[in-house]
Amino acid sequence: MPATTEAVELAQLAARAASDKLARDVVAFDVSERLAIADAFLLCSATNDRQVGAIVREIQDRLAAAGFKPSRREGDRENRWVLMDYGDLVVHVQHVEERAFYALERLWRDCPEIKLPEAVTVGAGPRDLAGDMPGDMPDDLPGAEGPRPTGTDA
Repeated sequence: MPATTEAVELAQLAARAASDKLARDVVAFDVSERLAIADAFLLCSATNDRQVGAIVREIQDRLAAAGFKPSRREGDRENRWVLMDYGDLVVHVQHVEERAFYALERLWRDCPEIKLPEAVTVGAGPRDLAGDMPGDMPDDLPGAEGPRPTGTDA
């Protein structure tokens, strides 16, 4: 049986909240056929610990405004990987390094993806575990260092 309508809508709401805080590579999976504990997983990442915290707070605030509270929340201390359990939906907000290392997408690659709103920063995520994160630029490419500021001694 596929994920419930409520789980899908909750995942979409959480995805919009994460995207509003500039989360990277937002993806949701219907895990209802593989797990008894949840219908959907939402994964997203951030480039630093403070952004992880901001994404978590925004998701929690938006879902609370819709009448949902997490039954548990783990990982707040370090803000490297925060898990929020909403029953039918489990949200994973990870630092990009943890996301690449643990590669949760690899565990759920056989599960159908949940369609997210167009405005969400959907990306492939670190699915190609041998490659760089999407959007990262190797240092050895011309121009990778970016434009130099003008009017400085740099």
